[in-house]
Amino acid sequence: MTRCGFTAIIGAPNAGKSTLVNALVGSKVAIVSPKVQTTRMNVRGVAMRGETQLIFVDTPGIFQPRRRLDRAMVAAAWSGAGDADAVIHLVDASEVTAKPNGHAAADTASIIENLQKTQRKAALALNKIDAMKVEDLLPLAEKLNATGVYEQIFMISALKGDGLEALGAWCESRMPEGPFLYSPEQSADIPSRLLASEITREKLYLRLHDELPYACAVETEKWEERKDGSVKIDQIIYVQRDGQKAIVLGKNGAAIKGIGAASRKELEQIFDRRVHLFLFVKVREDWADKREHYREMGLEFPEE
Repeated sequence: MTRCGFTAIIGAPNAGKSTLVNALVGSKVAIVSPKVQTTRMNVRGVAMRGETQLIFVDTPGIFQPRRRLDRAMVAAAWSGAGDADAVIHLVDASEVTAKPNGHAAADTASIIENLQKTQRKAALALNKIDAMKVEDLLPLAEKLNATGVYEQIFMISALKGDGLEALGAWCESRMPEGPFLYSPEQSADIPSRLLASEITREKLYLRLHDELPYACAVETEKWEERKDGSVKIDQIIYVQRDGQKAIVLGKNGAAIKGIGAASRKELEQIFDRRVHLFLFVKVREDWADKREHYREMGLEFPEE
């Protein structure tokens, strides 16, 4: 008897959702950076626990949307939760406790309100407990538990792996009977072209986190299979202003060379073959309002 199902992980931006998915799957399936709202689409990671296949859905952070891209990301997150067999609400316990009037606390309250309205039960995972004192953690757990939307509470550190065995067991217990949807050896469900774009975007954020504004995108324009088994990838980095282009290029092209080298190294590890990566930077002020970019990112285009 086999089981298979979906577990959606929802939460405020920077709660650690991508780190948690990568830890539960046991390999990297979602990009991670210190920048808020790094995840822009639902990414599926696949893990096996005995005869159960767990498909973890890493969703974009849920926050108060202001722009078209924001609305598309939040809609994707709630869509992932609505279609799942189980839902984990991940909360950055250290941030919510330290800043009870901050954005993370407000976004967490909004998520709870939506879960109450839809009568959707979830597991609460209090993350980053390694950065907190126990005497601060327990009152938070009691306060959130009083909302009535949680079946169970887990205290974890996604980065260090604390508490993940119990969380994984809970997910396994919620999966319905049925055949596997993916090969047991598969760890992610994301097209290679899109994965390549995401890896480059991660390197872009990691290198230019403090300098580059949120509004940039990476698109894999060409993917050419070569006879020697290698692959040639052309990617475009879209920014909104000339000043942002100068930041991405860096002095004498140093920044974009470093981004390309880091991305190429990881792509070669992921695809297990040689990668010829070529990056181009283009200024397109309205890229976040173009339907084709949403399709490339795997998002629905929200109409005004």
